[in-house]
Amino acid sequence: MAIGQELLNVPFGEMVSSLGQAISQAQLQLDTTSMRIAQIMAGEGYDVPDADGDGTHEEHLLVKFGEDELSMLELGFTPSFYHFVDTIIEVKISITMSTEISSSLSTFSGSFNSYFALFAAGASCSSVSASYANKYNYSAEGSSLIRTKIAPVPPPSILEQRIKALIAART
Repeated sequence: MAIGQELLNVPFGEMVSSLGQAISQAQLQLDTTSMRIAQIMAGEGYDVPDADGDGTHEEHLLVKFGEDELSMLELGFTPSFYHFVDTIIEVKISITMSTEISSSLSTFSGSFNSYFALFAAGASCSSVSASYANKYNYSAEGSSLIRTKIAPVPPPSILEQRIKALIAART
């Protein structure tokens, strides 16, 4: 019973849900950043803090070749896009099994001897914490792990089409 209860106390579903939401939010931020970089690479203006720190001014990222000023997109560069491809959640718990036998021999008035024995078995489960690691010499290194992998992916095909149309319209 104790093992089952302790395992139920680990909020694994909540942890998976929170991780999924965090990845979704992070993916949105990655995509938004990549789109903003695409706009900058197209030569659109972006705000840069003033030297005095009181405000911002707009700059355009253009490269001068002879008489022409070209955007990075016109020169063939493309923004990088990234995608979460693998996520691993690893949670280690410790399960301790214990057995205890207690016995006693008693003498009651006269010569009546009685023998009492008590047998108890139990199991307990706990997450590996710093106090557990110190108390039982358990190495807690890596006891909880969340690992994710981000890989570059090609820009969306419709974005590539729009980039080509933008370049064609400028030339």
